[in-house]
Amino acid sequence: MKDAIVRHATEHDLHQVLNLYRHLHPHEAQLEPATAERVWSNLLSSSFVTVAGERLLSSCTLAIVPNLSRGGRSYGVIENVVTHADHRKLGLGRRVLTYALEIASQADCYKVHLATGSKRETTLRFYERAGFERGGKTYFEVRRSRELVLSRLL
Repeated sequence: MKDAIVRHATEHDLHQVLNLYRHLHPHEAQLEPATAERVWSNLLSSSFVTVAGERLLSSCTLAIVPNLSRGGRSYGVIENVVTHADHRKLGLGRRVLTYALEIASQADCYKVHLATGSKRETTLRFYERAGFERGGKTYFEVRRSRELVLSRLL
């Protein structure tokens, strides 16, 4: 899709991004509108990247994290890489990632992290072809259940 425009998301893209995320996590419950709008507002203050044609077809989120090591150079974290299921293998995901990496480079990030829960070799090779190195570091994660988070807030 050579006519797709790669750009930052705007406040008007929320509904389309939420629809696109159904291709990322199809069984996840939808956010309440007020929650979605609050989170979206926060996301727009960081670098949020999309590809758009007539509608949003591919997207990722890039967060740039300030850093006191590495000479004060920031690092980037890419999450929620998704392409609409009917438009995969057209180069849209790679274009989104390339754009995100350009933004990170302009911000003088010394590295960019991207983690995936996928074990599919095709997905892993996709990220490698987009410039990411497999096995560069070992990552650990702690996932907190929504109930635990809510109980601590109350």
